[in-house]
Amino acid sequence: MTDIMAQPIATEGSTSVPELQQPFVSKWASRYRGATVEDLDPPAALSLNPSDPISLALLSAFERDYTHLTIVDSQTRALLGYISIPQLQARLERGEVKPEDEVRTAMVRFRRKGGAKYQVITMTTPLEELEAFFAGVATAGQKQEFAVITDENRRFVLGVATVADLEEFIKRRPA
Repeated sequence: MTDIMAQPIATEGSTSVPELQQPFVSKWASRYRGATVEDLDPPAALSLNPSDPISLALLSAFERDYTHLTIVDSQTRALLGYISIPQLQARLERGEVKPEDEVRTAMVRFRRKGGAKYQVITMTTPLEELEAFFAGVATAGQKQEFAVITDENRRFVLGVATVADLEEFIKRRPA
């Protein structure tokens, strides 16, 4: 998702972060009790190549009930971006893309240039941090709908976690 691959983290001197930003307070901290991303039991990542057809992305996502798929370079396996299946379906309905088009025509690319920094989410990331990421704490309030889970060195995409995954964990965890 680089690290989380959704939005760059605001840095010192950034004008996009309000001057008096309040510290993030988790609404579910009492239920996490030391849990990490690994406790969400995220399914293995399904990554496609930019040259794969959109029809393969749809079929793969529906077979596994995934809402987001990562896109990796076919040679280096470097993370390039992602496909949001709900957004892809809407673009298909509007005729902006066709099932036979390549994934590259519909994917969201991660910004690698310009010094964009990404928050790393790994299997050992505490759920409070994941919740803060989804809430947009590090992105000037811009909420995130998913996070790419990588290894510590950001070499491998291990999975994708969504807000729904976090909410499901909370439902299963007693208060």
